[in-house]
Amino acid sequence: MIYFISDTHFGHANIVKMCERPYPDVEAMNEALITAWNERVHGDDTVYIIGDMFFRCSDPEFILKRLKGKKWLIVGNHDGSWMDKVDLNHYFVSVDNYLETTDGVHGMTICHYPLLAWKNAGRTYMVHGHIHADTNSDYWPLIQRRERVLNAGVDVNDYRPVTFEEMVENNRKFKAAHAGQDCAHNADETAKN
Repeated sequence: MIYFISDTHFGHANIVKMCERPYPDVEAMNEALITAWNERVHGDDTVYIIGDMFFRCSDPEFILKRLKGKKWLIVGNHDGSWMDKVDLNHYFVSVDNYLETTDGVHGMTICHYPLLAWKNAGRTYMVHGHIHADTNSDYWPLIQRRERVLNAGVDVNDYRPVTFEEMVENNRKFKAAHAGQDCAHNADETAKN
């Protein structure tokens, strides 16, 4: 099985409040994310981690050695601070900034940052992280309209690794639930000026 996940931010105390995650503190979040991961992922499963796995985590290895599956890391903006603390070759099949791959059915470009143009965009998917569940940015209206742009972030995908099909459905629901917010954001910005 192939899974996708992004923006776990293991060790990041402020992310609980900033993203309104359903945990009392960072320790509870870390343990809940590990449990959710291991309930789904088995030893031979592939997990694409699409950036920002850790942030301000004092012991990334303590968490890495507990996570099941063959892990592929796509580097995010917060990953540089922990990557020199562990033997990446021991924990990851591959570490990349950008990846073009397939799950056998769907072609995809994987990058931590959402892209609006990628190779074979009309036939393949863009899988990203970085934006969490943010719908208040200038780029949200563009992402919202692109069915082939998929957010792998835990804040959109029930705080667990998801299959491609689950990610498509979660993104469809998230985008539908936030339809029209681009208008509200633009109206708010206009009112400020």
